[in-house]
Amino acid sequence: MIYDCTDSLHKKFLFNREVKRILFVPYALHDRDSFTKTARDKLKTLGYEVDSVHETPDPVDAVRKAEGTFIGGGNTFRLLKALYDKKLVTEIRKTVLEDGISYMGSSAGTNVSTISINTTNDMPIVYPPTFAAIGLVPFNINPHYLDPDPSSKHMGEMREQRIIQYHEEPDTPCVLGLREARLFQRGKQTTEYEPGSDLSFLLTDAQ
Repeated sequence: MIYDCTDSLHKKFLFNREVKRILFVPYALHDRDSFTKTARDKLKTLGYEVDSVHETPDPVDAVRKAEGTFIGGGNTFRLLKALYDKKLVTEIRKTVLEDGISYMGSSAGTNVSTISINTTNDMPIVYPPTFAAIGLVPFNINPHYLDPDPSSKHMGEMREQRIIQYHEEPDTPCVLGLREARLFQRGKQTTEYEPGSDLSFLLTDAQ
């Protein structure tokens, strides 16, 4: 489902599980302590306790024991590199897809939940070993998608053009642009979806 931004966090995150503690992953920002404090303070008001993976001596063990995982936003390349460096990509995939642990991602945390980070808007300030991401869903996402502005004097490429260029490459999955939602599919017209739309078909028919 696509949720309106007015929906409360716990309605989107809990699903059918009793989540009381959340494992926060702050790797997308350089100042992990400050980022964790911000997340911890906010989530506490919603009734959650927060452990940060960067504060634990064994990140892999922390992921395995987590009741729910929340990966915050920032730079997608920095985030994915850290996830590979800490050997967490496979572990997070397993806990979510096999163990049913709740996962929530914000911005860069959304990017890494997909097939790859090829459609991120971020600068490659570091180089992860691969652009392949966690793969929780069989499509890519472009958070913060912006429509072309016909009155703009900007001479560079719009996000729509960049996604279309991505689909000029063979065997590229569909891309869901979130501003609310605009679905790009290789060789097809784009499709608009309103908040609350059911996009579960993407889980099995993402090409």
